[in-house]
Amino acid sequence: MSSVFEGLRQGFGGDVVEPGAAEYESASRAVLAWGSPVGVLRPESVGDVQAGVRFAVEAGLVLSVRGGGHGFAGFGTNDGGVVIDLSRLADVEVVDEERHLVRIGGGANWGQVAGALAPYGLAISSGDTKSVGVGGLTLTGGIGWKVRKCGLALDSLVAAEVVTASGEVVRASAEENSELFWAIRGGGGNFGIVTAFEFVAHPTTDVFFGKIAFAAAEVSAVLQGWAEYMRTAPEDLTAIAVFANPFAGGPAAPIEIHVAFDGDDSEVAARVLDPIRRLGTVIEDDVALKPYAEILEEGLVPPPGIQFVTRSAFVDEESVSDVLQILAEVGASEGSPAISVRSVGGAVSRVPDDATAYAHRQAELMFVTATGGPKPVVEAARPGLEAIWGRLTPHISGAYANFLASATEEDVAAVYPTETYKRLAAVKSQYDPSNLFAGNHNIRPQ
Repeated sequence: MSSVFEGLRQGFGGDVVEPGAAEYESASRAVLAWGSPVGVLRPESVGDVQAGVRFAVEAGLVLSVRGGGHGFAGFGTNDGGVVIDLSRLADVEVVDEERHLVRIGGGANWGQVAGALAPYGLAISSGDTKSVGVGGLTLTGGIGWKVRKCGLALDSLVAAEVVTASGEVVRASAEENSELFWAIRGGGGNFGIVTAFEFVAHPTTDVFFGKIAFAAAEVSAVLQGWAEYMRTAPEDLTAIAVFANPFAGGPAAPIEIHVAFDGDDSEVAARVLDPIRRLGTVIEDDVALKPYAEILEEGLVPPPGIQFVTRSAFVDEESVSDVLQILAEVGASEGSPAISVRSVGGAVSRVPDDATAYAHRQAELMFVTATGGPKPVVEAARPGLEAIWGRLTPHISGAYANFLASATEEDVAAVYPTETYKRLAAVKSQYDPSNLFAGNHNIRPQ
């Protein structure tokens, strides 16, 4: 029986996984989404990626690109199209030890990067999960455990190798294809497939990492006190407040302040962390000195049939108190989504607003609500979620693309303010005029 991939196979060095193959079921799914593509391509080289792109164009097939596959919106797979899975392009190489210059394959994940850099005493501020892909996280932001000190993951990016919709390979940096370089730092996968990233890493020691937990009854006071403290806390400290965790009691779950202090001096760490400990009655404190590579958590693959609805937004300084009060009230109610609030600012806010396509640099907080379960459970929760967000809307702005489970026009408008979108659309017209790379929070060609 002939295959639509018959012509491609002749010069393709990687695998072509089609329906009926033993590994098709696992190959066709992303971490958080299921699909039924006509085939999954696993390139072994940049040339294979070029061949895959040209094949998708010539065959008129929808194209999805998969790095780590963690996207809540399910961009890493599709129905009836082709998926290019970059997982074999995962080399991590320190190419210049003096400059701390690191070249990372487009299919690598952050656990691989952290492990490879640890022997050099280097790190890149990334997300918080080992199996999350370098590509998906970096192209839309990268709010990780060193964000206040080192900025977003994309702020450490100095160049990228990109396969465009025409199948060409171009280099994007401040000196070459500079508009493309601006666009891929925040504009997601709209402009091509990044087959290699070049980052400048930073020296790192071990870090003090863990959680300080308080009783659920203290959530409001702890949240407000934590947010106020983070305004003056040293930028060596990054923290996330987590509460209403359905796996720990929902409304009765403790409020946990997860902390990462970027340094190995115990006396300094105590001085920085003790103001958090004094916010309420501590019921658990497991903060300890750990290698940076070990603080990233393992990613879980949910069983079939489990869906997630995540939604995110940013909070400016003047709205912090109102938003945290609403979130505290929501978290104390039955049926609350899980809620996490991340401190940003610091190094993120010192980068000019128009320096990259990431458009929310002056926000003080970014928060996420998350609901998961079988489809009937998720659907039943939607009216309540809409009511929650209706209360929040007057006090919030924007959205962080990495924590959105949908990609509506409203979502895209929240991620990309008008002027940012216009500039991105102009870049899109140059590098992807037919909108081949539409499986994302899509920027349409101008």
